[in-house]
Amino acid sequence: MERAWLFSLIPLVLGAAFLAIGAYGLRRTAALRRTGVTTRARIVRHAVRRGDEGATYHYPVAAWTTADGRACTYESRFGRGSVGPGAAVGATVLVRYDPRDPSRFTIQGWEGKGVDLLFTVLGALLTAGTLVVVLVRLVTLPG
Repeated sequence: MERAWLFSLIPLVLGAAFLAIGAYGLRRTAALRRTGVTTRARIVRHAVRRGDEGATYHYPVAAWTTADGRACTYESRFGRGSVGPGAAVGATVLVRYDPRDPSRFTIQGWEGKGVDLLFTVLGALLTAGTLVVVLVRLVTLPG
């Protein structure tokens, strides 16, 4: 097998990974929309992390009480470079959580499905594009 074939597999693997991550996120969001419970929460702090390129990302930590009385405090899975007044410490926000596993939640207005949709579309394009190129190469190989 030539090296060119191996290099053509790189976008296939990346595409499949992006597609899996995006599809998981979209599925998770859809499940929360169907079976999740909405309640008010308070932003109690922000977890601050630095990205590989040096940028700072803020992940809001929301605290709420579930319908059955459990106290919950969880960090959002999405971080942003800046925090607006709607997600500042002390702000009241709406969260939608899974009653069986409250750590699976979204903050309304903070976590959009845009990132998951972008990963899904990019992954699908990379995967499909690479498969087309590999199939064309296979069909046009000298016999």
